[in-house]
Amino acid sequence: MSILLMLGSGPQAVQAREWPKAGFDRILAINNAYLLRPDWDLMIHPWDFPAVRVPQAGAGQQIVTEDDFVPAQNTFGGFVYAGATMAFTAAYWALHALRPRVIAAFGCDMHYPASGPTHFYGTGTPDPLRPDITLRNLEAKSARLMVLAARAGCAMVNLSDGPSRLVFPRVGLGDLAGVQPVAFDPQAVEAALAREAALGYMVASGRYWEVADRFDPAELDALDALWMAAAGF
Repeated sequence: MSILLMLGSGPQAVQAREWPKAGFDRILAINNAYLLRPDWDLMIHPWDFPAVRVPQAGAGQQIVTEDDFVPAQNTFGGFVYAGATMAFTAAYWALHALRPRVIAAFGCDMHYPASGPTHFYGTGTPDPLRPDITLRNLEAKSARLMVLAARAGCAMVNLSDGPSRLVFPRVGLGDLAGVQPVAFDPQAVEAALAREAALGYMVASGRYWEVADRFDPAELDALDALWMAAAGF
């Protein structure tokens, strides 16, 4: 496939209600974002998403669960290295399962204002800001995703024009047809991947929190620095 819209629940996400579907090959809605577009193609949610809020999939629609995204995430090193929040998880699943040319994020900025709505539906829990060993540096986790996507021939871009923790290039709707994967430092990428392999922090079940005492924060901070360097930051 070519262009995937990955839709999150940030306040700005309501703008996507008016976007023509023809601009995308598929729409991947994260958690409650399916409420914005009845024409979503894929809806992804974590194990603790309330069952009463999971939509009924219609013709041509698919619900993506941990049975799907945990194995996909593991092909990219697992949650500890990737960052365990759904925007990153959704993107890695899409890279693995769909192999798009472009993943265009919108409403996934992980920026939460001190006052006013934090999500399009009002005030919600800022999941990426929770104290979690995998989320110490959101910019670095987004850099890792962007670089590994580019390595697979996919451009990660951000359609948002607001504050963001994502380091993806900013583009407009009219730019999607021409975007290209970012340049990166291949040697730095290999060094980062080799360090990940040496540390052995991949947890096949996905439930990394059950063995959190295995992980050294200083080692993860050093890895984050490697990925930022690989992306040119």
